[in-house]
Amino acid sequence: MKYFVNNSVDKKGEPAYISLYRQVREDIVGGVYRYNGRLPSKRIMAEETGTSTVTVEHAYALLCDEGYIEPRERSGYFVIFRYADGFASAAPDSVPVKTFPENRHIASDHEFPFSVLTKTMRRVISDYGESILDRSPNKGCLELRGAIAGYLERSKGIKADIGQILIGSGSEYLYSMIVALAGRDKRFAIESPSYNKINQVYSAAGINPELLPLGSDGIDSRALGECTADILHISPYRSYPSGVSANASKRHEYVRWASAGERYIIEDDFESEFSVSKKPEETVFSISENDNVIYMNTFSKTISPSLRVGYMVLPRKLIGLFEDRVGFFSCTVPTYIQFILAELITNGDFERHINRVRRQKRRISKK
Repeated sequence: MKYFVNNSVDKKGEPAYISLYRQVREDIVGGVYRYNGRLPSKRIMAEETGTSTVTVEHAYALLCDEGYIEPRERSGYFVIFRYADGFASAAPDSVPVKTFPENRHIASDHEFPFSVLTKTMRRVISDYGESILDRSPNKGCLELRGAIAGYLERSKGIKADIGQILIGSGSEYLYSMIVALAGRDKRFAIESPSYNKINQVYSAAGINPELLPLGSDGIDSRALGECTADILHISPYRSYPSGVSANASKRHEYVRWASAGERYIIEDDFESEFSVSKKPEETVFSISENDNVIYMNTFSKTISPSLRVGYMVLPRKLIGLFEDRVGFFSCTVPTYIQFILAELITNGDFERHINRVRRQKRRISKK
């Protein structure tokens, strides 16, 4: 298989190892490299692509991080991604014992620099003046939605128009908005165990979600295959409180499940920014081609839980339905707070903080 990789950066401005990673990943998903098949050695791949073995090593490391391949001692790298035809096989019954405190929104040791936050607050007051007192548009201020759209494309591979993005006061509020959008006649399914407030919000709305047991790599395959829900709520990066992360095979399995009929996925991507991987975690939204994934995240972990700001990205085909059913709801986040977040993202402070924390976590993980 011939790959075309620029030794420094490609035409999109991304490093050579990222370009190689994407091409090999596409071949794995497309079946060029099949399950349990061996990839070319680092030396052979380097010669074929005209790059260095270090570049290949970095690309292979990313594929390992995301569960597409694994290294085997003195044997090379082998594909562990499996694009199953159905849901007959079940995931392992064991659920990792790793647990987290009950309140997942407690600020971590990697808090956003207070001095940067206060400086930005003063700048926003100075630059925006009395406009910080203006009422926000229903979906949120254009400045913040535009900044989020750019950030998601840079960091997550998510391409979304400003019109797809909705700002709200935290994840619980956004959960309730999804219920209002979908309607109470829709059937929901959630991970078991899962973040307690997910079930609480749905129950308060009169919905009794189906509980799908988690295995070591995500929702049990047999349970997912038998699930008849219309909407599946998942946290593929790290489900709370179990700490389970969905591997590459499982994420594609979720996409296939949603492609069967008029089904939707709610992808709760909380905390994924602080992954120790050398690239951002792959999202279900970015790999789905069916326009049926609702992506959502908050700034509770990356900046502060006290801001109470979250956002979601709607599929394009749901925008009209959103306007008809819930478009009249006022935005619940103050304009001033939205301007602050927009400024932090636009001037680079937000991503510099994330990169600093990720480097710190990588150093700790290597000790």
